Amino acid sequence: MPEMPEVETVRRTLLPLVKGKTIKKVILWYPKIVATDHEKFLSELPGKKIIDIDRYAKYLLIRLSDNLTIVSHLRMEGKYHLTASDAPKDKHDHVEFVFTDGTALRYNDVRKFGRMQLILTGTERQTTGIGKLGVEPNSSKFTSEYLINGLKRKKKNIKNTLLDQSVVAGLGNIYVDEVLWRTKIHPLSQANKIPVEKVSELHDQINKIIAEAIKLQGTTVHSFLNANGQVGGFQSKLQVYGHVGEPCTVCGTKFEKIMVNGRGTTFCPHCQVIYK
Repeated sequence: MPEMPEVETVRRTLLPLVKGKTIKKVILWYPKIVATDHEKFLSELPGKKIIDIDRYAKYLLIRLSDNLTIVSHLRMEGKYHLTASDAPKDKHDHVEFVFTDGTALRYNDVRKFGRMQLILTGTERQTTGIGKLGVEPNSSKFTSEYLINGLKRKKKNIKNTLLDQSVVAGLGNIYVDEVLWRTKIHPLSQANKIPVEKVSELHDQINKIIAEAIKLQGTTVHSFLNANGQVGGFQSKLQVYGHVGEPCTVCGTKFEKIMVNGRGTTFCPHCQVIYK
């Protein structure tokens, strides 16, 4: 699933391709991608201009004229690509925005898990899943004190806590494994038992790894591509994820893999301390 760095990369590469374009018509080849009223989606978008694209955590916010926003969650394998409006349809293209200049933006999703919602701009927290999310890494609200206080309320393990998005928004399986290894925290550690100084270190490493991954345009492990069809560059920097059975670069102990709430989790059994 694309995590915050990948979605930010999509935003940055998609914006210059579509900003200022006016929608002529919309085609829903697989209507279930749209979670709001289909008829309104089809009837209200023609004539609207793409003003900007924002992002919150793993959500894209496509800002349109007349105070409308398309909220898009890519889920597992959603992708956007710009093409000619008369280009042959790929079997996994499910939504098309045809522009007045003869180009078209297509949403492609092999698993069909992605979702779009058409809402009034500014109502994101009231009408979408964004309202349930915690704060983002590298934001003014994401301080060490915020994370310390947030984890005090969490009795479940730190891996699940970081994945559930309620404290920190935007992290997924790959970056959680990496940041826990960097901070030497075992993924099964009880979140509210981790020492304050370790939580502060965790805060710093979350910010650092997300910034590094965004700079390298995300991580391509399976199928992630940006809006230009290019792979990310952070996969070459992964130290833990995908390295089960290989020696830890710090201590030489072989990385192990366990399942945590159904998610494959790689860690160093020597370096990473369990707090309970």
